[in-house]
Amino acid sequence: MAHEEKPRKLDRKVYEGELFRLQGELVKLQEWIRATEQRLVVIFEGRDAAGKGGAIKRVIEYLSPRQTQIVALPAPTERQQTQWYFQRYVEHLPAAGEIRLFDRSWYNRAGVERVMGYCTPEEHRRFLHQCPIFERLLVEDGIMLRKYWFSVSDAEQERRFRSRLDDPMRRWKLSPTDLESLTRWESYSRAKDEMFVHTDIPEAPWYVVESDDKRSARINMIAHLLSSIPYEEVALPELTMPERPPSTGYQRTDRSLQTEVPDHAAEVGEREGRPVRRHREDMG
Repeated sequence: MAHEEKPRKLDRKVYEGELFRLQGELVKLQEWIRATEQRLVVIFEGRDAAGKGGAIKRVIEYLSPRQTQIVALPAPTERQQTQWYFQRYVEHLPAAGEIRLFDRSWYNRAGVERVMGYCTPEEHRRFLHQCPIFERLLVEDGIMLRKYWFSVSDAEQERRFRSRLDDPMRRWKLSPTDLESLTRWESYSRAKDEMFVHTDIPEAPWYVVESDDKRSARINMIAHLLSSIPYEEVALPELTMPERPPSTGYQRTDRSLQTEVPDHAAEVGEREGRPVRRHREDMG
C-alpha cells in the first residue's frame, strides 16, 4: 500500500493573520448578539481527534466568558439516565444575548452511544425520530442553531492519537473509548451517515469541515459561522479614563504583614541569565 502523505498545512503566517481578523469579527458578532438579545447555539461534532476542541478554543479566545460559554457535559448520572434524553441539554441552552458552544452534544446518542452499545436500538431509533422535531422547536423559538461536523481521515486520526500517547501534556485527551474507535471506523461511518439522513434538515443543516489540516479547518469553520449570521457592528459607548484623585494621606499596610507567593519568576530569570525587574510601587 502506498504511503499516505500528511496533509499540506496552511502557511502559519497566513493562518495567524486571517485567524486574528476573524476573531475580531467574532467579537463584533458577540456584541451584536448581546445588543439584539439573540441566542446562538453552535454544535461541534466529529470523530475523536478531529479538531473540535482546537476550533472551539480559537472561537472563544477573545470572547466574554459571561456571554459565550462552552458546554461539555460528562456522562449522565443515574437520575439523568431516567429523564427525557434531551432534558439535561435543555438547561444549558442560551438566554437572550448569549452564545453556547457544545463540545459534543445530544448527538452523542447517534455516535458513540450507538456504536459502543451505550444505548438500546429502541433508544437510538427514538432519538433519530425526536431530534429533528427538537431542533425545529429550537429554531422556531428563535434560537440560531449551527451544526458542524469535523471530518478527519483514518490515517490522520491515528497519527494524532499516537502523538497524544507520547505527549504527557495531552495524554489526558485519550481514553479507552477513543482508542476503541480506531477498531470501529466503519461502524462510526455508518452511524454518522444514518444520523445525517435523519437530522440534516433545512431548518438546521449539517456543515462538514474537512479537518486533516487543523489551521484550514479552524478558519473555514469560523468564516462560515460569521457568514451565516446577519450581524452588524454595534456602536459602543465612548469610554474615557478618569483622573486619579489626589492622595488623602492613607498609608498602606506594611508589606511584611502580608504573605506573598514565592518569587518563582525571579528564580527562573536568574537561572536563565535574564533577571526580572520588580517595581514595588503602590501595588494593590
